[in-house]
Amino acid sequence: MNISIIQTSLVWENPQANLDNFTQKIAAIKQGTDLIVLPEMFATGFTMNPSAVAENENGASVAWMKKTAAANNCAVTGSLVIEKDGKYYNRLFFVLPDGEVKTYNKRHLFSFAGEDKFYTAGTEKLIVEYKGWKICPLVCYDLRFPVFARNVEEYDLLLYVANWPQIRTLAWDSLLRARAIENLSYAIGVNRVGVDGNGHAYSGHSQVIDALGAYITEPFETDDVVTVVLDKDALLETRKKFAFLNDRDDFKLI
Repeated sequence: MNISIIQTSLVWENPQANLDNFTQKIAAIKQGTDLIVLPEMFATGFTMNPSAVAENENGASVAWMKKTAAANNCAVTGSLVIEKDGKYYNRLFFVLPDGEVKTYNKRHLFSFAGEDKFYTAGTEKLIVEYKGWKICPLVCYDLRFPVFARNVEEYDLLLYVANWPQIRTLAWDSLLRARAIENLSYAIGVNRVGVDGNGHAYSGHSQVIDALGAYITEPFETDDVVTVVLDKDALLETRKKFAFLNDRDDFKLI
């Protein structure tokens, strides 16, 4: 599977400017791609002002994702600020080329920044089946909670979209490798760069990791689009050789 990850600065609480930026970057992708991955809250930045920027599920940003997926014959994923029935969600959308939409509401809200005071947490894990791959998409702070991410579904790719600040880059790098290794899965983390409206700096460090923890794409700090090719046969061969998942603990989240 060809996957394009977009690491860029976000214009604070300005959806149209951000959509225009992503449109330009996607148009410049030279090779065909199966999946485009955008950061967390890619239309606004990580804002605690949802009432000012929230859209509904039929809003302009979701419509843009559908249009982009159709035009490029690929899936597009990233999270947005969504309002429904008077509640706000940090909702990841996984939009397929035919317009079908899968969603996941961020389960672990970042209480350190007050996210839990403004947004409603999700409860359901999402596994997307796409082009013969099983993909588990999660959002930023979810990275710190390995139980929820545990690979009990035999997924092939663990995906995190994020606004993870520069000051905690070591944790980001370390935890992404740990999630790949413990779940015997490819892992991708897509973060932003630049400075947000609260003055928080982001150094990116988007990266792609194989099931043994080796970098396919090393962490980078530039505003850039990187396309990688993931090999499912290689993943299955790794799991056959190192059948560590056979010894995982049985448990049930409540």
